[in-house]
Amino acid sequence: MSQQITREDLMSLEQYAEKRGEFRQQVIEHKKHRQLPLGPNATLYFEDRLTLLYQIQEMLRIEKVFEADGINEELEAYNPLVPSGRNFKATFMIEYPDPLVRAAQLEKMVGIEDLVWMQIGEFDRSWSIADEDLERSTESKTSAVHFLRFEISDDMAQALKDGAAWQVGVQHPVYSYELAVEGDTRASLLNDLD
Repeated sequence: MSQQITREDLMSLEQYAEKRGEFRQQVIEHKKHRQLPLGPNATLYFEDRLTLLYQIQEMLRIEKVFEADGINEELEAYNPLVPSGRNFKATFMIEYPDPLVRAAQLEKMVGIEDLVWMQIGEFDRSWSIADEDLERSTESKTSAVHFLRFEISDDMAQALKDGAAWQVGVQHPVYSYELAVEGDTRASLLNDLD
């Protein structure tokens, strides 16, 4: 099941200008059920075809791109973030309102992007695969934003569809949390599966 976004899926700048308000509201409503707070200072924002279609349309609007090459660049940048049907993809944000506190915490959280996990039923944890597009951390600090992928097997996908328990967490020496994926969030994320 290819969920890739193509040029045919995009509105022209004029069409988007007309429909932007309505489309934006639809996406805001959709995104409400696609985020999981991992404790007080980190959140997973799960991406899907709709959230990424919105991102692309917004980038084209802001940059006033209407030429084929520019449109193709945006598609190439965002399409890798579309779930394949056997994985979940999320933006992982470390959020501290105070810039000085944030800088100090990011120094303590080196490697956290590789320590986010998902567990389905009795299966082994699926650990995050982080930042496949470019390295976002150094030896002395991590970035406040990471792009994560969680691969799951056919059996795990079936277990989720059958109602298996679903936990997501982060397990870093200075920052550890876990929570159950339930309700509207679970229902929305299950749509990412084939």
